[in-house]
Amino acid sequence: MRLPHPARFPFAVSCRLSLMAAAAAVFLAGCASDPAATPSPKPPPAAVPTVRPAAPAPAAQDAAAVEQRFAAWVADFRASARAAGIAEATLQSAFAGVQYLPRVVELDRAQPEFTRTVWEYLDNTVTPQRVAAGQERLQQVRAEADAAAARYGVPPAVVVAIWGMESNYGGNYGSTPVIDALATLGFDGRREDWAKRELLAALRILESGDIARDRMIGSWAGAMGQTQFLPSNFLAYAVDADGDGRRDIWGSMADVVASTANFLARSGWQAGQPWGVEVRLPAGFDLGRADMAVRQSAAQWAAEGVTAVDGQPLPALADGAILLPAGARGPAFLVGPNFRTILRYNNSTNYALAVGLLSQRLGGGPGVQAAWPRELAALSRSQTVELQTALSQRGFAAGAADGIMGPATRDALRRYQRSVGLPADGYPSLDLLQRLQQP
Repeated sequence: MRLPHPARFPFAVSCRLSLMAAAAAVFLAGCASDPAATPSPKPPPAAVPTVRPAAPAPAAQDAAAVEQRFAAWVADFRASARAAGIAEATLQSAFAGVQYLPRVVELDRAQPEFTRTVWEYLDNTVTPQRVAAGQERLQQVRAEADAAAARYGVPPAVVVAIWGMESNYGGNYGSTPVIDALATLGFDGRREDWAKRELLAALRILESGDIARDRMIGSWAGAMGQTQFLPSNFLAYAVDADGDGRRDIWGSMADVVASTANFLARSGWQAGQPWGVEVRLPAGFDLGRADMAVRQSAAQWAAEGVTAVDGQPLPALADGAILLPAGARGPAFLVGPNFRTILRYNNSTNYALAVGLLSQRLGGGPGVQAAWPRELAALSRSQTVELQTALSQRGFAAGAADGIMGPATRDALRRYQRSVGLPADGYPSLDLLQRLQQP
């Protein structure tokens, strides 16, 4: 199924036209001169003052300086891309109208103070509306999805769930020109090496003829198309499934579905296995073993008393791990290799859980059965820094106090919980922070 163009991109086209119109208005305003005054009949030459343009305001000076430095950066990058084998025609097409996008820098540098709990995340991503829309879309792309499943071993519902998570089934996959976004990120310098690699990959995509420059749009971070591939991932995994000679993850649903399935298959997807299953843990279970690094067979977990919530036998996972996304007071899941494969698509436990649950719902399965501890509030980023600092001060090395709950912080929190006789689930809470801060 190939989606029509340009009607397929009304929002993106309107945004680009609006930007072009705004730029044109600024250009014309800058070039317009004041109306000429009526001259005196015979003005003496010395009486005519020399008119000098007013000095630009500081903000305008700064903007002009940034644009000059950006142009110099682009020129340097063009030279390196040319040396890497990119044709001059491709470079001209890509960079003739390239723009520095300040908003991209703002978004890249932003570190949100407030975070969401896993149940708030799921409430907003695995909604009844998204489930219903996904079931409808699954039927619309059934032929393409079944063909991809036969070739790559990835169930259609999983691919459609990723499609739903990444762009709301094609409803919103961004309107930012990828070349502009990556050039801006490279020039900004925070992730210059990464941005240069992705920008070079984007140029190779243009050179291959897969997509035109004006249609290569995506997120502010350079992720493209309906399932949000970075350019390097496009080169590695995108597939021309409809046989038209182009890999089009913007408009061809055959290519979108096959490319996404190929990504998962080559990232370790194991055909015939589920992503995971919701489970109940036995009384006295050592919550410290609920860790993605602690893996064993489903038979071994069953021997310890772990059971599926629906009473069915546990799926035959060779190396399953117990996941407690909300700590001891929330639901528990046994997750296997395919859950970890979804993490390679987006390295967020919340994201992988949402994809798994959405795919389960698309296939007519249930949602989460156990109750979430909705009385608990998520720690803000600054509160997490305080937690990390307090743990380290008490001798439980939590790594850098960066406000991110990584493995080192969770391990430190578990060790602290054990030391005071609390369930060692490694889940951060306000109660734990206050307890740590007590003298």
